[in-house]
Amino acid sequence: MNLRPLTLAVALAFGAAALPALAAPATTPATAVAKSAKAQKLDALYEQYWEELLQLNPLQATFQGDPRYNDRMPNFLSADFRKKSHDFTVKWLDTIQKVGSDGLTGQDLLSYEIFVDGAKRSLEGEKFPDWMMPVNQMGSIASYGAMFGSGTGPQPFKTVKDYDNWLKRSAVLPAMFDTAIGNMREGMKAGVVQPRALMEKVIPQLDALIKDDPTQTLFWGPIQNMPKDFPAADRERLTTAYRAMIADQVMPAYKRLRTFINDEYLPATRSSVGLDALPDGKAWYAYAARNSTTTNRTPEQIHQIGLDEVARIHGEIRKVMQQVGFKGSLQDFFQYMRTEPKFSFKTEDELLAYYRGLEQKVNAGIPKQFSLVPKSPFEIRAVEPFRAKSAAGGEYMSPSEDGTRPGIFYVNTYDLPSRKSWDAEDLYLHEAIPGHHFQIALQQEITTMPKFRRFGGETAFAEGWGLYAESLGKDLGVYQDPYSYFGYLQNELWRAIRLVTDTGLHSKGWSREQVIKYMLDNSAESETQATAEAERYIAWPAQALAYKSGELKIKELRRRAEQALGAKFDVREFHAEVLKDGAVPLDVLDAKIDRWIAARKAG
Repeated sequence: MNLRPLTLAVALAFGAAALPALAAPATTPATAVAKSAKAQKLDALYEQYWEELLQLNPLQATFQGDPRYNDRMPNFLSADFRKKSHDFTVKWLDTIQKVGSDGLTGQDLLSYEIFVDGAKRSLEGEKFPDWMMPVNQMGSIASYGAMFGSGTGPQPFKTVKDYDNWLKRSAVLPAMFDTAIGNMREGMKAGVVQPRALMEKVIPQLDALIKDDPTQTLFWGPIQNMPKDFPAADRERLTTAYRAMIADQVMPAYKRLRTFINDEYLPATRSSVGLDALPDGKAWYAYAARNSTTTNRTPEQIHQIGLDEVARIHGEIRKVMQQVGFKGSLQDFFQYMRTEPKFSFKTEDELLAYYRGLEQKVNAGIPKQFSLVPKSPFEIRAVEPFRAKSAAGGEYMSPSEDGTRPGIFYVNTYDLPSRKSWDAEDLYLHEAIPGHHFQIALQQEITTMPKFRRFGGETAFAEGWGLYAESLGKDLGVYQDPYSYFGYLQNELWRAIRLVTDTGLHSKGWSREQVIKYMLDNSAESETQATAEAERYIAWPAQALAYKSGELKIKELRRRAEQALGAKFDVREFHAEVLKDGAVPLDVLDAKIDRWIAARKAG
């Protein structure tokens, strides 16, 4: 759990993570066990820590549905903020360590160990200058500024105060854009610049957001959808203020960023794509791999695991080929699955309706697999058009703590022919139910756990759970035809390919084109998806390693439990045990499942 504030919600907002990786429910209800004085002191400190964190990082508060700081936005990209962030982490690490762990047990010891480990990893990561590369095609102040200001993102627009809050918050955007430009200039001097292949994608993204007429911008959305019960004077005042804010502050900032990237930055970008091509890049990537997987595996070890998994899953796909009577090579079958018209959706509405039908089907099977389910509501929406070209096939956004925003499964309807029916069931299981929605919503609902665990997390656990959830398809009433089961195998294969290609890119000198070719030769992904994924791995080094690392660990632990418990094994209890302590490091997960097995044996 990385406690560095910039890597919580702000990291999401400025391109360091794909989604807010959160945590989950507490093992023992707080009322069930009398806490020691030391544990009570630590609980009070964790609460104080989180309150100070929200003040330092008000976007985190907004993401979790806490409205107190919705008018605030420090310049997260500035050197001053980096120093504040560093000092904050050092102060709190020292404060918690001075209390110490002696005598702590159970949840209290778990919280202490997760806090200290996360803070230390945050500080270790500060030596690598990711701040010099604040813009890429996956996210930046530009794309996330639009998400917040459009009226459809985390920033609420329900009351007059909400509208005034965004006026105050958006006033910081021009300075942040200018800081991003300054940081990139520092990177140009230091030789820490983005690959050209990524930045070429940013220009059209900015062009899509820049409009001369404020009413044609995404930022006009709140005015267009202003509640009808606002007093007339407020409606007039806000309309005038938003027009001026967009025309005089926001659009000029976007134009400055676009001009800088096109005229100055693009000529300075690099032809290489790997993190190891940057100064101290090998150490940077090795750190990123450790941080992402929460293991000590080297890039070389991870690469080999990926190759082994690709070979194994290819064997499983060949069984499907026999089942459907396909004559030809594995590559022929991939090509067939990519191009056969019967697997395509005719319209966006048809695609969305298919996913909404899956919700009812999967929910019918949940009681046999899960005793622990979230209360938070859930919705399926299409990815917004302005970011669809570079977005993944599906994404999940967590619900707000106060229940005003549901968990949202975003379905990408861009390039409709590339969105296959055989790909839908496993994607739903991963991003929605019982994948991210169960894991993320559940953890937010367990109020007995420290907030840094409820709203923090480990990508290896969160994404490992999502991938593990895909393996439950047959038990949940889907994968009833061999082509949909192929979809599951294809997506498991895709995550194994990530181990090969991410390490290939950042530690073995693989090119972007080499990665895309490897993906197309070894899977049924479309060229559109392969290109977007390759560029995602370039933009977010090591993030893609988390999925398979976490899934392999959860599957290993399930096999261990089944073998140890025999007839005593209950899959509902196993799933509850995995989920109830949140997105913990994988070694912590391993140890707690061992304790659970021992307790079940004794019982």
